[in-house]
Amino acid sequence: MSECGRFIPRRRSTSANSTSAPWRRAYDYELIKKRISRKAIESRAHSMWRYRELLPIDGEPTVGLQVGFTPLVKADRLARALGIRELYIKNDTVNYPTLSFKDRVVAVALSRAKELGFEIVACASTGNLANSVAANAASAGLKSYVLIPADLEQSKVLNSLVYGTQVIGIRGPYDQVNRLCSEIAGKYGWGFVNVNLRPYYAEGSKTMGFEIVEQLGWKIPRHTVVPMASGSLLTKITKAYEEAVKVGLAKDAFASRPAA
Repeated sequence: MSECGRFIPRRRSTSANSTSAPWRRAYDYELIKKRISRKAIESRAHSMWRYRELLPIDGEPTVGLQVGFTPLVKADRLARALGIRELYIKNDTVNYPTLSFKDRVVAVALSRAKELGFEIVACASTGNLANSVAANAASAGLKSYVLIPADLEQSKVLNSLVYGTQVIGIRGPYDQVNRLCSEIAGKYGWGFVNVNLRPYYAEGSKTMGFEIVEQLGWKIPRHTVVPMASGSLLTKITKAYEEAVKVGLAKDAFASRPAA
């Protein structure tokens, strides 16, 4: 669904619509509420796929089965130094396989890409996303391409090459690389995780929020500080908190908070 209120079938993937607004995945929260529970989630494997009913795939996940459920570390000394009562740090630097939160979004995008029948997946990137696409595509048996600015540091290029992906350097800034990816996606039908697969890709960020809620005893934290490593990470963690309330996994902590 897009901001204009139009719906498209789940079998299709698109990078644009008549309003130029991004597509968003629509969920039937009332139905999900009947199918999901804390007990059911807690019985599942320790990965981001514990929350699969709230992720945009139709069947069982096929990519990134070990991604997620990273530690939430209680940081008492840092809390004292900052003058606050409690502080927790979500350590997503131990994610599998590339030690980045990008493994979450890529796992969702590629699982959906396989459902949609894509044989070639790709991305525009300047680092972590390229590594994650390369690694996860290799594990899923998908052919992958990574388009990067031609002047990107060689160490970053090497990190992607070790997984057997095809790295293509494009002369120009990242915005130009991204525009080229949109053209290739439309002309050749490749699955670009951050272009025509973006409605699915972005939803993967929610899993960090779901994990935080569960690891805090099914409570929504009073405040959450989100590094802006990805714009959608901030908005999707907020969405995760809201969805946890909608399906009965957590209480509505937002309504009871005093105004700032």
